[in-house]
Amino acid sequence: MSIRINDLTVRFKNGVVAVNKASLEIPKGIYGLLGENGAGKTTLMRVLTTVLKQTEGMVSLDGILYNERNYAKIQKKIGYLPQEIDLYPNLTVKECLVYMGGLSGVSRNDLEQRITYYLEKTSLTEHQNKKMRQLSGGMKRRVGLIQALLNNPDFLIIDEPTTGLDPEERIRIRNLLVDFSKDRTVLFSTHVVEDLAATCTQLAIMKKGSFLYSGSVSGLLENAKGCVWSCTVQNAEEASLLEANYSISSKQYVKNGIHMKVLSKEKPNENCVPDNDITLEDAYIYLTNS
Repeated sequence: MSIRINDLTVRFKNGVVAVNKASLEIPKGIYGLLGENGAGKTTLMRVLTTVLKQTEGMVSLDGILYNERNYAKIQKKIGYLPQEIDLYPNLTVKECLVYMGGLSGVSRNDLEQRITYYLEKTSLTEHQNKKMRQLSGGMKRRVGLIQALLNNPDFLIIDEPTTGLDPEERIRIRNLLVDFSKDRTVLFSTHVVEDLAATCTQLAIMKKGSFLYSGSVSGLLENAKGCVWSCTVQNAEEASLLEANYSISSKQYVKNGIHMKVLSKEKPNENCVPDNDITLEDAYIYLTNS
């Protein structure tokens, strides 16, 4: 099961092109979508969930073309967790999931079984009789993830699932996404590089509506090999000079000055030495700023 996107363009009525001739194939498993705010990620996901029609180009899900005739069939195969979701604050967790599952056309018997299973998987069983308004932000995201899974989708689309969560809850959500990706395709969109580094082996990077990169995480890291430098400067003036001329992925004050990670094809200055501890964040910043 895969998703194919060929020369996709989304142009709004005001003339703004949010996605520009983008092509991508998303295989089974968990696939990362990375990019800064405004890169076109959310617009792309709105197309993939049939909320928005493409202006030009072709999209298919398991060979089914995205068009008016097929939208109902496609929607049955998709689960979606948007960045912001309002899940009926006056309903209990169980009531909310029963209602959402009913809207998705899940039979009562299947719905009861799936709700019980996913409440246990997400550690929410003991909270199922609480009102939605009583839950923490992390718990609400977990309920949102369950509602996206109730129709047993082949394709799960997740938009910024860890935004605003504490570190422990972020790790919990990430681990759940990995668990739920075993038998389906999961598109995990975020601007938090650390989340993708912990979950994905394949990813795509968007900038200004187009894909700068699509492929393996290891390939992206390889692209930055030899272009990451460790530099320690003595004062703020030297640090400012480096910042004015190069991309900097990290900066911290140390006993003997200011330590910086500098991204450049060429050696920035005589004080810099190659840094072979390349992170996904280094590789991402190098690609998007080179």
